[in-house]
Formats: sequence, structure tokens, C-alpha cells
Amino acid sequence: QVQLVESGGGLVQAGDSLKLSCAASGRTVSSYTMGWFRQAPGKEREFVGAISRSGNNTYYSDSVKGRFTISRDNAKNTVYLQMSSLKPEDTAVYHCAANWGWAMSPRSNEYDYWGQGTQVTVSS
Repeated sequence: QVQLVESGGGLVQAGDSLKLSCAASGRTVSSYTMGWFRQAPGKEREFVGAISRSGNNTYYSDSVKGRFTISRDNAKNTVYLQMSSLKPEDTAVYHCAANWGWAMSPRSNEYDYWGQGTQVTVSS
């Protein structure tokens, strides 16, 4: 059992950077593969990336690869999403999610716990 709370969203200009945090409580987050997803108005939830339990491996969607970086600090029970070179099409509510399994899956239905989300808005 784990509870997740995202923070760090806001309104930025194209080309800016933001760092989102996902703070966990309950069971230590090191027990879980962690993922980030996003959902824009009127669109389906989209996979952003995932990180292994140890933090040694990451997996990203093609749309964010090279611009976004996922990291984790298991001692602080926190996962991060560093976003750089932001584009207007990155505008969405960003959610973190925890997966008890080992796979860094892009499928949302394979994750067991979800945060409430934080809004990221990128202006032109």
C-alpha cells in the first residue's frame, strides 16, 4: 500500500523547465516500479516514462525522450520528473503511478496506485 502526491506544476513559457515531485507515504517507494503519465483535455492518458526500483534503468516515450528525465531518491521516498525544453503540446495533468511488478510498462492498467495529478501549462 502506498499513497502518492504530485507537486511542482505551474504555468511556464515554451522552452522553460520544470521539475515535478511525487512524494510517497505508506510502504517505501523502493518496493515499486514508478511511472509518469499525462492527460490533456479531451485526450487519452499518455505514458511519459518509467523508472526501475533501483533507479538504474529508465524508459521514455518517443515524444519526451531527450527532454525529460525521471529520477528517484528512495531515501527521501520521492520520484522526480525533470522536464526541459517544454513545448505547448506538453500541457497536461501529470500523474505519477506505482507498479508492484518489475516491468516498466507503458500501460496504465498495469499500475496499482496513482497520485491526484499536478497541472502543467506551457504557453507559446
